[in-house]
Amino acid sequence: MSAAAAPARPLAVLLAGGGTTGHVSPLLALADCLRRRDPATGVLVLGTNEGLEARLVPARGYELAVVPRVPLPRKPSTALLRLPGRLLSAVRAAERAIVEAGEAVGAPRADVVVGVGGYVAVPAYLAARRMGVPVVVHEANFRPGVANRLGAKLTAHVATTFPGTDLHGRGGTGELTGLPMRTEVTRLDRGARRAEARAAFDLHPDAPTLLVTGGSLGAQRLNTAVVEGAAALLAALPGGGPAPQVLHLTGAGKAVTPSGLPDGAVYRVLEYTDRMDLAYAAADLVLCRAGAGTVCETTAVGLPAVYVPLPIGNGEQRHNAAGAVAAGSALLVDDADVTADWVRGPLRDLLTDADGAHRLAAMTAAAATSSVAAGARDGDERLADLVERAAGRPTPAGRGSGEAR
Repeated sequence: MSAAAAPARPLAVLLAGGGTTGHVSPLLALADCLRRRDPATGVLVLGTNEGLEARLVPARGYELAVVPRVPLPRKPSTALLRLPGRLLSAVRAAERAIVEAGEAVGAPRADVVVGVGGYVAVPAYLAARRMGVPVVVHEANFRPGVANRLGAKLTAHVATTFPGTDLHGRGGTGELTGLPMRTEVTRLDRGARRAEARAAFDLHPDAPTLLVTGGSLGAQRLNTAVVEGAAALLAALPGGGPAPQVLHLTGAGKAVTPSGLPDGAVYRVLEYTDRMDLAYAAADLVLCRAGAGTVCETTAVGLPAVYVPLPIGNGEQRHNAAGAVAAGSALLVDDADVTADWVRGPLRDLLTDADGAHRLAAMTAAAATSSVAAGARDGDERLADLVERAAGRPTPAGRGSGEAR
């Protein structure tokens, strides 16, 4: 691009999403990517005071603009009667944020609004439509939610994480970009970081290690089953060698205290960690839900997984995990089957190769070599390409990687 054709000012972007790390992490990964391309890019994140974004966004070095939380009632109720007034208030707050995002780089408004779904996205989509600002919608899960189905009707710029997701923009447009993930995860070499990671969590350097996580909110079913089965799970191995150990991320406010553990057993409990990259590097196997972020991250780093889909909602978690299961790097277990007896038996057998089947070794090999779309490590770059195109900023030749669907 010649100096004469260069844009007169940096790009201004409003990113909308919040509540859980599943919404916040992709937005921050995209923000980081846009800033790597041009450090002067104006980035403002729209969120609430109640969600994790209130802590994670400022901690990452970005400004947060607050919008009132407006849940969309799924059934007739008194909340439905209050919805129009509350939504209008949220849309006006989003309009102010669009203006603020532009002012940061000397523009009257943001060049583009990017939403990832959830409560915050709806007022952002509507505000952008009212102000004539281009919208980019990114759907993390296999099955899109209400907010993104609405957003997709307002734009031709729609991106998805999983092949086959039924979400298209105006004119049937859409791109398979994968999920934007933090570079700490996408550049992680688990083998090279293993010793550092285990030392960071005070784990035995050589013991078979199970990571348990239900995401930022935790998963009570997983927490209860693992705690109740921990004594047998961590028992000494018949052939000697280090006994299994657990790194348990319980979720905020859900700390647990296992009892009756064998002498010397290693069971580390944290409610939350900002260093999931090190948690992945420390583990040989992860027991987790199948949210999009978890599936994409564990697949990207090549960590074998036992996915336990959330048994409520629209069933998207089972679909999220399907590619990794088909590739042989993961197992799918129904929520109702995750009990203390399952932890003492099948889970321990998998972690320790008690039956001599070497299933974990096979899963590890599959995880290291599979090319599941969910594990694509360049989702941030692909989505950034789409954002720049939506804003009317041409992507330099050779950098575009979005794949039309």
